[in-house]
Amino acid sequence: MSKYIKSEVKTCANLLQEFKQQAQPRHAEKLRFIGVGDKDVYNISAPFEDEGQLVIAGRVESRDSEHSEVHFFVEQNGEWAPREGAPVFKLQDPFFTKIAGELVLGGVEIFPHPTLENSLSWRTVFLKGDKIASLTEFAQGPDGMKDLRLIELKDGSIGMLTRPQGEKGGRGKIGFRRLPSLEQLTIEEIEKTPLLENQFIDEEWGGANEAHLLANGLIGVLGHIANFDDEGNRHYYPMVFAIDPETGDCSDIKLIATRSNFLEGPAKRPDLIDVVFSGGLVRKQDGTADLYAGISDADAQKITIEDPFLDYEN
Repeated sequence: MSKYIKSEVKTCANLLQEFKQQAQPRHAEKLRFIGVGDKDVYNISAPFEDEGQLVIAGRVESRDSEHSEVHFFVEQNGEWAPREGAPVFKLQDPFFTKIAGELVLGGVEIFPHPTLENSLSWRTVFLKGDKIASLTEFAQGPDGMKDLRLIELKDGSIGMLTRPQGEKGGRGKIGFRRLPSLEQLTIEEIEKTPLLENQFIDEEWGGANEAHLLANGLIGVLGHIANFDDEGNRHYYPMVFAIDPETGDCSDIKLIATRSNFLEGPAKRPDLIDVVFSGGLVRKQDGTADLYAGISDADAQKITIEDPFLDYEN
């Protein structure tokens, strides 16, 4: 991992400059979702197998609301339709992993803020089961924390990525630690997770969206880095980096796509036009990968990129 130890904090501007010198993503494609009325489907997971079917979990929401549900969709004639009989969860931004042979699904639950009137707070909720139909809640993250992610490591321990905000994390920084097992996934353990060093300047923020166990035992992290411009518009960029779970060392962040690589589409609000939310990555045998992403908080697309984790495996 020594060749990947980071040198300095890279800002969104630095990363954009580097990204423009690389081979650009291609074959952007809108995913068409049906069966949800006039609601948007965005911030999707990558497809995963459940009971022999490929399934996508997606955030389903009215354009003028933050109150969303997670639905499960299966492909029918080139469109994604709600899976018959599947549960619906009152969550945002679904994600999944497999731990000890079980499906672990997570999402963000919103609830009235305990002290600020007419405001919402949020927490990450985890469910598990042998299949979607049997998912039950088993853990919650701290109030105010999104982007909590888990990955089963080669020895059966759990790699945990956190994202505190406020006194510890500012606008949002990524933390990492190992847990012996899922039973240790408690709010106390999450809150004492150390931050990765020198990843974001204080004016910018980021989070992990999905973790991949790489062939050499490193953790490949798919995430996002974000900032505000002078007008208060948000800019979210999909990125990757690698962590050595033995030492906690991590590589520099690198961007893997920008909004301009995707097709045009709607936005939830004008300040969200330049938002790409990394949903999941499917690595392929030919050295490419499909990035599934939420676009502008109103749309879902996928795009083909060079497999960004091959560098860390070589």
